[in-house]
Amino acid sequence: MIARLWKGRASATKADAYFQHATETVFPALRALPGHRGAWLLRRDLDGQVEFLVLTLWDSLDAIRAFAGGDLSVAVVEPEGRAALETFDDFASHYDVAFGSSESLSR
Repeated sequence: MIARLWKGRASATKADAYFQHATETVFPALRALPGHRGAWLLRRDLDGQVEFLVLTLWDSLDAIRAFAGGDLSVAVVEPEGRAALETFDDFASHYDVAFGSSESLSR
C-alpha cells in the first residue's frame, strides 16, 4: 500500500470552507476510484493559520497515476480547494506503508 501526503494552509476564516470541500467533494469522489483505500485529513492551528495535512492510501502507484496523472509528484488541487487555501504544496510525497493499525476513532 502507498500513502500519498500533501499539505496546504488556509486562513482561519477559510479553513472550514476547505474542510467542507475536502470531506464533502474530494474524499467521496476518491472513494469511487479503483485502488483508493482511504483518506485522512489532519488539521492544526499554526502561526495564525490552519494547516491541513492530507493523507490518502492507495493500492499501488498505478492507482495513484489514474488519479493524479503521469507525474505522481504533482499535487491535485481543485479550483474550490485553491480558493479556500492561502498556500499549498505543489507536490505530493509518497511512502510505502510499512505498518498500519486500525483502531476505532470513537475512543
